[in-house]
Amino acid sequence: MNGEERILLGLAAEYAVASELCRRGIYAQLTFGLPERTDLLVANATGNKMLRIQVKSKQGREWPNVKGIYGENMILVLVDFENKGENQRPDFYILTVEDWRALLFNRLRDKIESGEVVIDETNTPIWTKQNNVRGMGVLPEWITDHRERWNRITDRVMDD
Repeated sequence: MNGEERILLGLAAEYAVASELCRRGIYAQLTFGLPERTDLLVANATGNKMLRIQVKSKQGREWPNVKGIYGENMILVLVDFENKGENQRPDFYILTVEDWRALLFNRLRDKIESGEVVIDETNTPIWTKQNNVRGMGVLPEWITDHRERWNRITDRVMDD
C-alpha cells in the first residue's frame, strides 16, 4: 500500500467512526491531525462532555506500529477493513486508556520485565534493543472483547 492509499484508508476509518457516533447521537468532528494523536473530537448535544478519539485503520493482518493513548477523556478506535467489500461495514474495536494499558502489560509483560520494552508516559511501548522503535502491532484476536463496544464512548459523553 502506497502513502496515498494509506492516507485514504485512514480518512475512511475516521469518517466511519464519526458516522457511527453521529448515528448514536454524538457529535463527532474530524481534526485532520491537530492536536497530535486526536483524529476526532466528540461531544454530547449540550457540549458539556467531550472526548478525544484516536483512530487506527488496517486492511491486512494487524494494525502496525500502534503507539496508544494516554490522558483523560481519550479513546482508541481500531477499524478493521480486512476482507471487507466496498459495501460492507468494517469492524470496530473501542479501547479506553485503561484497556490499552491492560493490553500492553498483558502482551508485553515478559519483554517489559526483561527490559527489552519500556512503556513511556504516553503509554507507548519503546523497544530498547531495536533502536528505540516506538509502538507495537495489534492483532484482532487480542482485542475481541472490545469489538463494537460503543458504550465505552457513549457512557462517557451522553448526558445522564
